[in-house]
Formats: sequence, C-alpha cells, structure tokens
Amino acid sequence: MYNIDFTDCKRIMGKAYNGANGKKIAIEYNGKGYMLKFPPSAARKPTDLSYTNSCISEYIGSNIFNMIGIEAQETLLGTYMVNGKEKIVCACGDFTADGSVFYDFCSIKNTIIDSEHNGTGTELEDVLESIEKQSFVNPKELSDHFWNVFIVDAFLGNFDRHNGNWGFLVSRDGHDCRIAPVFDCGSCLLPQADEWVIKNVLENPDELNARVYNFPTSAIKLNDRKINYYDFIQSMQCEDCNEAVLRIVPRIDMNSICEFIDSVPYISELQKEFYKSYLGARYEMILEPVYEMLMKCDLTDEEDISFGPEMIMY
Repeated sequence: MYNIDFTDCKRIMGKAYNGANGKKIAIEYNGKGYMLKFPPSAARKPTDLSYTNSCISEYIGSNIFNMIGIEAQETLLGTYMVNGKEKIVCACGDFTADGSVFYDFCSIKNTIIDSEHNGTGTELEDVLESIEKQSFVNPKELSDHFWNVFIVDAFLGNFDRHNGNWGFLVSRDGHDCRIAPVFDCGSCLLPQADEWVIKNVLENPDELNARVYNFPTSAIKLNDRKINYYDFIQSMQCEDCNEAVLRIVPRIDMNSICEFIDSVPYISELQKEFYKSYLGARYEMILEPVYEMLMKCDLTDEEDISFGPEMIMY
C-alpha cells in the first residue's frame, strides 16, 4: 500500500480556504496544486479514529462520486508531520489551477435580484427557484446535477451539502461557465463515529437502521425542516428526484465500491467493514426499493400506452 508524505511539499502562498472542518493549506505535489485538508481538532473527542475520519470520508466520498460518473475533485490520502505527530490528511486537487474562478451557489443565489431569499437559505423551493432563474449554466443541466448529487449524498449519508460547497467555475476571461466538480465530502459516512459506535452499528441492527432511516439528514430543508433522505426519496412525490434515482442507481456498482474500500490505506479492517455495511444498507434500504418501484411504474405506463384503445389499429 502506498504511503505519501506531504510534509516537505512546497507551500503555495497566496491561497487560503474557508470552512469549519479542520485546517487547510495549499501545496504542490508532483507538479500539481492541492488543498491539503487536516482533520478537525480532537479536543472534544480524543480518539484517534474520530480525529481522522473526516479526511477518510473526503477521500472515499469523492472517489465514489467519480465512480458513479459525477465529476468530483481528485483526492489523495497521505500523512503530514505536525509538532512531531503524524496526521492523516487528504489532498484535494485544485480545480481552479487553469485560472478559472470558483463561485459557490450561495453567491449565485445572491444574483437573483427578484428573489426575497438570501444566498445561504437552503429551503428546497428557494433553491429550485434559484436554479431555474440563474443565468450561469443551462437550468435543466443544473437541476439534473443538483438532484444527481442529492441522490449520491443520500447514499453516502452527507449531512452538510449547503450552498457554500457546490457551485460553478468561470473561465479567466469570463466567457465560459460550467458546473464545478463535487468537493467537500468530509461530512459523509458518519465521520465522527469512533470505534465504539462502529462496533455498535455493525453488531446491532437497530443502531444501523437508525442511521439509515432517521439520520443523518440533508442540509436541504422542506418547510423549514431538514429533509430526511429516506422519507423524501421513498415518497416519490418529486418527479425530478425520481428521475435522478433512475439515472444514478444503475451506476452504483456495490462490488466495485467494496473493492475500492478494501484498497483504502490507513484504515483498519473494522473501519472497512463498517463503510461497506453502511453503504450497503443505505443502498438496499433507501435507493434500491424506490428504483425498483419506479421501474415497475415505467413498465406499467408503457403497457398502458402500447395496449390502450388509442393504439388499436383498425
């Protein structure tokens, strides 16, 4: 298994990053720019496991997005020495290295001058209205992207996909704009779960079920309440969400994902088993049943069209 030590990498000055989860610095590795993410402070939860999980979640989550076919940032796992202590860190590829400028969706929402809502608001109706009214990219393309990411976040258990951690890349000359790669996946896969929680989830079906059916919830709100992934997707009341289920679920190859998790460095066999079980449960309980129901509905609709009175040939 490879081991990348980023300690002696050249620091790139003039770049700084916001966000609450851990320290971040800009480095150069193998001639490319990366944002190096450090795990959050362990002052409140001193276990080694809880201290490193967010970087592991970032790495696994970003790679799974790419495996499913949604462009995400390049990520590398490695180590960095801080005050004589080795920390597990995640290097995130700089997708603005070509001179593009990143604008988060919060900023884009603020350009909708006829909206009464501010950029940070995550009420679903408001977000969808802003997607429709923005003029940076094709609204249908952006809507599909939003729902595709929502479904993968449901699979990964992401509780923090807010308006500040997704958005657009605008070219240096301002003529071209495209949806930015997915990034900031550190809130996936129960990043604060320590060894006790992991064992409890693996051994107790009720503990696993709670983390599938009840939480984590989405950062997106419906009627001022954070959306419960299971309830919302199972309701099949949102056609755009249903279409995303039909697009995304066939791309989820659990065998390949499990093989990838087995290859992840720096984590124990217990952690690997936990990630595979957690993702398998979310796939089987949240996504797969809805996909199957939607496929049956589509088949029924096709039969109705094929054999309805209007299609009888005289």
